[in-house]
Formats: sequence, C-alpha cells, structure tokens
Amino acid sequence: MAKEIKAKVRMNIPGGGATPAPPVGAVLGQQGVAIMEFCKQFNAKTADKKGQTCPVVVTIYKDRTFDFIVKTPPASELIKKKSNIQKGAANPKKDQAGTISKKDVEEIAKIKMADLNAHTIEQAVKIIAGSARSMGVKVVD
Repeated sequence: MAKEIKAKVRMNIPGGGATPAPPVGAVLGQQGVAIMEFCKQFNAKTADKKGQTCPVVVTIYKDRTFDFIVKTPPASELIKKKSNIQKGAANPKKDQAGTISKKDVEEIAKIKMADLNAHTIEQAVKIIAGSARSMGVKVVD
C-alpha cells in the first residue's frame, strides 16, 4: 500500500548547507518533519555540490516520513559561472552582461536535460540560449 502524501514542498538550498534555521526549519517544521534528519540526509547527498544552489522537492507523508529529489542547479547559475559574471544585466535589451560560447550552452543543456521540458538536445540548447539572452548574456560561436 502506498503512503498517503501530506504535502510537497519545493526549496532552493545551498549544496551541503542545509541547517535547521529558516528557510528549511520553518518550511519543514510546519509539516512536522524531523528537520535534523532531513538536514543530515540532504547534506550527505549534496556534499559534492558545495557552493551551488540545489533545488529540492520534498514529499512529506501523513506518517511524518519524507522523500526528496535533488534537481540540477538553476540554468541562470550555470550561465553565470560559465560566463564569469556576478549577475545578469539590469536591462538585457540594452545592456550586455557578458558572453558565453555555443559549446558552453550545449554543456549546460546536457546538465539540465533531465529537468527541462525538451525532447532533444537541440531544443534544450535553445531553452538555455534563451535564458542567457534574458540575462543579457550574448551567445557567441
């Protein structure tokens, strides 16, 4: 028999850096989850992703147990890292924050493929290139 789901919670937590402090403690505490247990499991699973933001989906069951899925880092974070910029342009239509090569866009697309709504790598590349453009990062050959 499948367990009955109480809630699904989405959070962005630094890899290997979950603590009982907010936002983790506040969100999971409302649901009656053992916060320290979640922090231990999350930090163990994301120890190799220190410094990266890790989106996580926590499924909380009626019996106060939980499962979680760690997704790939946000595309904007990967684009910033590859193009060596701190943040995107305030006005992407007029300003340019930096440049990124088509090869780097393909690499990011391969990393993000599991989380994207795309069937082929070409579609994924278009999605990532669009994200780069909306940040004011120019895609160059």
